[in-house]
Amino acid sequence: MPDEAARITGVILAGGRGRRMGGVDKGLQELCGRPLVAWVIERFGPQVDELLINANQNGDRYAVFGHRVLTDQISDFAGPLAGLQAALLGATHSLLATAPCDSPFLPSDLVLRLLQALTTSGADLAVARTFDQLQPVFCLCRRDVLPSLSEYLENGGRRVDRWHATLQVVEVAFDDQAEAFENINNCEELEHVERVLPDRTT
Repeated sequence: MPDEAARITGVILAGGRGRRMGGVDKGLQELCGRPLVAWVIERFGPQVDELLINANQNGDRYAVFGHRVLTDQISDFAGPLAGLQAALLGATHSLLATAPCDSPFLPSDLVLRLLQALTTSGADLAVARTFDQLQPVFCLCRRDVLPSLSEYLENGGRRVDRWHATLQVVEVAFDDQAEAFENINNCEELEHVERVLPDRTT
């Protein structure tokens, strides 16, 4: 993208505790012999101009993938908004796209479609939606939302939907690729996806 205003930093959100995965670092759990974060890097990385990883543990293991690793500015695993804040603080470019570390099959045109909607609408943030389900950790926002986000977090806010309510947000339908947003929350789901992976189109 030659226009600097349209250059995009991407961040993979891997900063959670992994409670439902048994308290292990979810992004480093293996699917068919590869860490989940490696699957996300493969699909998400080509869509952005710079890629960051937000992680609050095992930073050295994430650094092996060759991208900057950023930790939350807020302690105690404060959730995806804390990861977004860290990425906005560290981003090189004026637009920031997010994806979670546990969705290995995310759409290959995710960022393009979010960017088209953000540009057309002039909104602060574009977020993916599948049918009637918002996918808030798949979004594209302008870096100038940082002051609003920091204030929200400093006041104790953690819920994504309540912060979104303070912004101009455009929802982008991905009904045609709903399965691409499948995320892996626990060991049983990981085992299931590994079993069916040879039969699915990625």
